[in-house]
Amino acid sequence: MDLKTQNFLPFQTNSLCPKCRKLIPAKVFEEKGKILIEKTCPEHGEFRDVYWEDAEMFKKAFNFAYEAPSISKPLITEKPNCPFSCGLCSIHQGHTALLNIVVTNRCNLKCWYCFFYAQRAGYVYEPSLKAIIEMIRKAKAQNQPVGIKAVQLTGGEPTLRDDLIDIVKAIKKEGITYIQLNTNGILLAKNKRLAKKLRKAGVNVLYLSFDGVDAKTNPKNYDYIPEILENCREANLGMVLVPTVIKGVNDSQVGEILKFAFKNIDIVRGVNFQPVSFIGSMPEEVQKFRITIPEVIKEIERQLDKQIKREDFYPVPCVAPISNLVKILTGTPQFTLSTHFACGMATYVFKDGEKIVPITRFIDVEGFLKLIEKEIEELKFNRSRKLTLLKGMFNFRNVIKKRNLPTDLKVRKILLDILLKHDYQSLGEFHNKSLFIGLMHFMDLYNYDVERVKRCQIHYSSPDGRLIPFCAFNVLSEIYRDKIQKEYSLTIEEWEEKTGKKLKDDFIKQ
Repeated sequence: MDLKTQNFLPFQTNSLCPKCRKLIPAKVFEEKGKILIEKTCPEHGEFRDVYWEDAEMFKKAFNFAYEAPSISKPLITEKPNCPFSCGLCSIHQGHTALLNIVVTNRCNLKCWYCFFYAQRAGYVYEPSLKAIIEMIRKAKAQNQPVGIKAVQLTGGEPTLRDDLIDIVKAIKKEGITYIQLNTNGILLAKNKRLAKKLRKAGVNVLYLSFDGVDAKTNPKNYDYIPEILENCREANLGMVLVPTVIKGVNDSQVGEILKFAFKNIDIVRGVNFQPVSFIGSMPEEVQKFRITIPEVIKEIERQLDKQIKREDFYPVPCVAPISNLVKILTGTPQFTLSTHFACGMATYVFKDGEKIVPITRFIDVEGFLKLIEKEIEELKFNRSRKLTLLKGMFNFRNVIKKRNLPTDLKVRKILLDILLKHDYQSLGEFHNKSLFIGLMHFMDLYNYDVERVKRCQIHYSSPDGRLIPFCAFNVLSEIYRDKIQKEYSLTIEEWEEKTGKKLKDDFIKQ
């Protein structure tokens, strides 16, 4: 389905029955200022859920929907049956933006809303270093001609792997330029040298679980946060805070979390809020705990007294024109963020003294994107490409509001470097002067939209070479995550006999 050619609202899609997982038609529509999804299973009846809490924000996000072509080298070539034949298949749109590799399903915590962990699963899944490298090579092959640039090591708790440093070094040798470590950080607090070892080996950033700024909302690692920060500062290892936001549990904390991040902006690169999905151990009390992207943004706006506003946020695919411009300039294929417009929103904020200054205060974002699109059209017919671009970039003055610029921020130079050098160093300079605020809402059986799965760019790697979209891997866990990992696992008894360890010894009392 081409999102730009369908009727906007209401529109039809395909979803899943929360009871039997059968593929069924669904309608997405507006009602009382909200976007709802409604579907009926012939056997289990009608289901209705909130798709996005705010219709106006949904319409804004839709304006940036981007249609990427299907991937060029799919592993699954027979007739696709989305979302039951993921691999990736021939109708999948968008290459891998982030390759997730589960290095263990062991964990040292038992969080009540967790996807999975070894003791609950009944087996231990820990692919060998050789298997991990093979997964990366197979993923790179599927993602030609752009390849794989970013990998997240996830779990379980990856720091429980004794050979984690070797894994990071080996991945770096495969040409991966960005390695993210998804962790609760507890072992980084307990082991002062671990952060330095990880940074030296090649980890770029921690993806740190962080559900609140007090012990009540963040029981998992609240007591360890000071040591985690201190050790990461010494190692120059940046982090992104990752709160799972649950209505009535910690949604009152989003403003305080951002204040905490802003206070530690020297080491905290961003905050990525994740509204809870009803999968894994999460109780299926949807009406009680459901919160969507717009609700979290509104709480940010309210709790920070409108220092950050809802209009400061844009959907993920809004940056697609920048990739298209770089492609024309370089003559080489570029990775493009073409994720479904409803999957996430984001903004950047800058520190100016004690003030929080969102990027939208000093850059006309939509004006800048229109300028990029204009340059793309001109460059298609002009051989003096960089000269044309440089000439056009003088128009930056029309989209930069100088009076609102944070002190010492050379935004025009940073933008030119990103466009002309298009490297991680240029992006790094931008990130080091700002705080990224993102929201990514992964789906569950109640709000499932197959069109989102088709455009997913966060993929899990399987030892058999398949790449599985996040919301297929974890929502349909019985045919993806659990089935795959059980096939390549040891029983707990086998693992304990092989390692001489006891699984229960990993756990830290909460």
